[in-house]
Amino acid sequence: MTDYYDSDPNGAENEPLDLRIADSPQESAPDQLRPERLAPHSVAGEEAVLGSILINPDSMLEIAAFLRGDDFFLLKHSYVWEALLAISERGEAIDYLTVIEELRARNLLENIGGAAFITRLINNTPTSMHVETYAHLVETASIRRRLLAAAGDIAQIAQAENADINEVMDHAESVIFGVTERNLRRELIPMRVAISDYYRRIEQQYEHRGEPVGIPTGFTDLDKLLGGFQRSDLIIVAARPGVGKTSLMLSMALNAARLGNNASVAIFSLEMSSEQLVQRLVSAETGINSQKLRTGELDEREWNLFTQAVGNLGNLRLYLDDTPAITPNQMRAKCRRLYREHGLDLIIVDYLQLMESGQGKKNDNRVQEISYISRTLKELAREMNVPLVSAAQLSRQVEQRADKRPQLSDLRESGSIEQDADIVIFIYRDDLYNENSERPNQADLLISKHRSGPTGVVELYFNKNITQFSNLKRESHSVSGY
Repeated sequence: MTDYYDSDPNGAENEPLDLRIADSPQESAPDQLRPERLAPHSVAGEEAVLGSILINPDSMLEIAAFLRGDDFFLLKHSYVWEALLAISERGEAIDYLTVIEELRARNLLENIGGAAFITRLINNTPTSMHVETYAHLVETASIRRRLLAAAGDIAQIAQAENADINEVMDHAESVIFGVTERNLRRELIPMRVAISDYYRRIEQQYEHRGEPVGIPTGFTDLDKLLGGFQRSDLIIVAARPGVGKTSLMLSMALNAARLGNNASVAIFSLEMSSEQLVQRLVSAETGINSQKLRTGELDEREWNLFTQAVGNLGNLRLYLDDTPAITPNQMRAKCRRLYREHGLDLIIVDYLQLMESGQGKKNDNRVQEISYISRTLKELAREMNVPLVSAAQLSRQVEQRADKRPQLSDLRESGSIEQDADIVIFIYRDDLYNENSERPNQADLLISKHRSGPTGVVELYFNKNITQFSNLKRESHSVSGY
């Protein structure tokens, strides 16, 4: 079961690799192939997989979850696999005769070398007991071929001198992601394992009653209601412009990095530069308003606060990315890299509607595009097993109602945001709409959707001068049915 590689120095430049071949019956033996012209493959492994299924049809159940027809190097092996799969999906018996008839019905029997080839597959397979091992040989060779193809694609676009280098790098990451994405699969988990994991989590909660079990937000009432941000959850923070979405999420990021056992937090800002983000964080840390920081007009006390804040913030595991119009695939690649190099506990995105889908030409249907983005963010949270908090813009319908408190129907451009989110938090500030508000400098967080727990209202103090949210010493009020 040898892997062969394309190493022909005289091959045409930028020519795609010959990853799979259609051979005649006379050229099907491994020793008659030209190793120097072929990409990685295992002919014996492919034959053993097919022979195992023909000997014991139940063995297909062990490998059909991860093996595909295009994993086979020889096209005739792909044809046999697809025939086996079609028979199995119809619930019919797999045997020598049914496979031959299926291939004949597809006009492929002569392409594979006739019924004699099926006989050979059966006779050359020593046992069906090791079918999963054989299948992984085929899968591994297929991954190597896809990587080689991806490398060729990357080499070709990298040689295009008129191509923007940032687009080249984005394309390269996307191509590699396309290879690795298929291998991210979850196996069926026995109930004894699932219940054991659940028991350990509840036991930990029991031993630390009153403490947030997820990533802490730093807001006492919010952490009590949610138990902190839970892993794999998509949390949407929504409001109209200027209400404080960015400030709230930066406060959450800062608190998580401080209180979450040195948590690693990735912040993706599509609206603000990294310098603007740092300025907001320093302002919140020191109490110095942003205007003074912009102009540098600081007195001695403020300068001391500033230098101390710079030192404190520099020691936190916060990672900033200000790529405009970032795509989900680009974000996924960066999160994977951060996870490998520094760990990852929380992802912040500001904000969802500024992302691009990255699906080729611009989609005229923005609703479908936003649906794709929100669904992909949820998938990213699950894949990284971390909470992902994303800001979202609300529609103008809020402004047209007498009651300005946001509702789930106000989520702009797509109902799929509500569907994909595990938690939806709206920000409402009464003093923005009522000059004589009885609650100046107060913000209400309306938890209007909570997939795994109660909804409610959490009241926070909002400092307008430094756009900072902090705890308000009041009890949260239930708004069940809000």
